[in-house]
Parts: sequence; C-alpha cells; structure tokens
Amino acid sequence: MYIGLDIGRQVLKLVALEKVKAGYKIIKTAQRLIPEQNRPFDPEKIDSPIRVIAIKELLRQNGLKPKRVKNLITGISGTNSSVKQIATMDMSKDELASSMNFEARKHIPMDGTDAVIDYQILGSNRNEVDKIDVALIACTKRVLSNHLSMVKETGMKPWIVDVEPVAVMNSFLAANGLPDEGVAVILDIGAVTSSLIVWGSQDMFFTRDLPVGVHDMVKDISNRKSIEYIEAQEELLSSGIDAFKKSEETSGMIAVTERTALDNFVEDVRRTLRFYAKSSNQSHFTGIHLSGGGSSISGLDAMIQDKLQLNTVIFNPFSGMESKEDVVEGNPSQYAIATGLAVRGCNES
Repeated sequence: MYIGLDIGRQVLKLVALEKVKAGYKIIKTAQRLIPEQNRPFDPEKIDSPIRVIAIKELLRQNGLKPKRVKNLITGISGTNSSVKQIATMDMSKDELASSMNFEARKHIPMDGTDAVIDYQILGSNRNEVDKIDVALIACTKRVLSNHLSMVKETGMKPWIVDVEPVAVMNSFLAANGLPDEGVAVILDIGAVTSSLIVWGSQDMFFTRDLPVGVHDMVKDISNRKSIEYIEAQEELLSSGIDAFKKSEETSGMIAVTERTALDNFVEDVRRTLRFYAKSSNQSHFTGIHLSGGGSSISGLDAMIQDKLQLNTVIFNPFSGMESKEDVVEGNPSQYAIATGLAVRGCNES
C-alpha cells in the first residue's frame, strides 16, 4: 500500500493505493480540516505545529498508526519549488541523475541558495532522436528540511517527497493519459494558491503557480457584502459563483459592474495560456480539467468555459481505478495531488 498525503494549507487529503494488473486500486481516502471548525481561515496562522496535530488526528481517525505507516509520499507546493522542461541526451539513469545538478544551474534560478534537484523523464524529444525531455525539479534545502522535519514530527517516516504540480500531472496521466494532438490544461484550485499545468504528448510541459485560491474568493465575498468570513464561506459553498452577486439595490442609480476575485482569477488563467501559446507555438488547448477543493464551486466550470471558450470539466483522479463501494470520501477532484503522490509511489516500487 502506498500513501499519498497532500498537506494543504486548509485541508489534509490522504489517498492509499495498491498497484494491480489493471492499474491501481483505491484502498482508502480521507480528509481533515486543519484549522478549527467554524473559525475564520487565516493562512498566516496555520504553522507547522498545527499541521502536525491535524495529521496525527487524521491518522488516528482512520486507524493508522504513524510508526507503522510505510511507503509515504508527500509533496512540496509549487510556490516553494521550480519545475522546468529541458531536453538532454538520452543516457543511463546514473548518468542522468549526476548531470541534473549541472542542468539545474543552467535552467533554474535559485538565487544562490543551495538547491535539491530531482527530475522526471517525460519521454522522447520530438525534434532530436538522441535526446529525451525531462521535467527538472528544484527546491531549496531549507524548504525540504522544514518539510521533512514536519513529517517526522507526526511520527511517520518520509519516503518520497514530490512537488505538487508534478503530482497533479501524474494523477492526470494515470486517469486520462495525454491527448495525441494539442495540449490538456489542468487547473488545481487550492485554498491559497492554484496550479496551472499544460502538457501534451507532442508538446512542452509547463506549470505556473497562480497566487489566488478559494480563500481570496471568500474574502472578496465578505468585503463586497459586508458579512463575516464564515458567512461568506457558507454562501460560496451553497450558492457557488452566484455568491459574488450583490443584492438588488433600489436606489435607482446605474450599477457599475465590479471585477470580482473570480474574474481576476479567470483572467490570470487566460494570460497564462496566452503566454504558453506564444512561447510554445501551440494554441490547441483540448480542454480545461478542474481539480482541487475549489473545483467544487458550483457554476465555476461553466463560467470558465464561457469566458475562455474552452471545454471545461471537473477532473476525477480515480477514473478507471478499482475500488470498493463508497471508498471515496467527499469530492473526488480534491484528491488530485494526493492521488498523484500515491501513483508516484506505486511506480517507484
């Protein structure tokens, strides 16, 4: 059993998978809110000790003893890591691993800090037969050290540490595969930040961290309607994108439409896709797949589809996987990162 643990800013998600002949089997899924229930979420107050307590409680609730947890895969956020596709000579695994530090110095700016380097082979390079495409991944030693210390504080022994955008990509590959023509877009909407991943079987892998999440949307509703954070959060949950609409005014004044956090978020996605199209010469986006906790906002998929004129669907990371009935707790799309982490573990065995 391989356990992917997504240590989010607001919610913990856990997915346990087994490798089977047909692919993967879901053994367990679980989630837990990190902040106290019915308290306004403040990401600045969610520190490592609070996360450790929440992780221990998640394990206890699911009958998992920390010391007995094996094959644990966790992830570092896109904000604290860099991912870039490069082309390099096709070589042995040992040679490739030793060459990655040199490649990282050329391709990833780390501001003079000590970096930890990892990579994932994406496939053969379409332009040069003797080269392969590689996702070069880097984070600082301090970021990795702090992450490992937090995991160890829970009593568990970390095995593999991945980065979240790559985990989302691996989850998508396991469920859907890549389009033969054009590129797929995966938009993982988190509590504080979101990740946009673009990739196709013949095209450049690209990821960008967007500094907007559900927290910003709740704050916007709270400010626009002059209501408390918790009330705004409940409105977003119950009304979806309609929660951004102000109540009807009877003053007779001409209303001026104000841009919402949601409008700005979608515009940021549009700009990022334009940048990808310009830098890669590929503008055939086959569709947008929404994942993360924010994907469950009612009407968001239709809004994005209308504004960007791209088919938009909610991604199910468990598509095609074996499972017992009712094994998935809550919205499946929120488990994209945790599923991708568990898939990485299965494929490393």
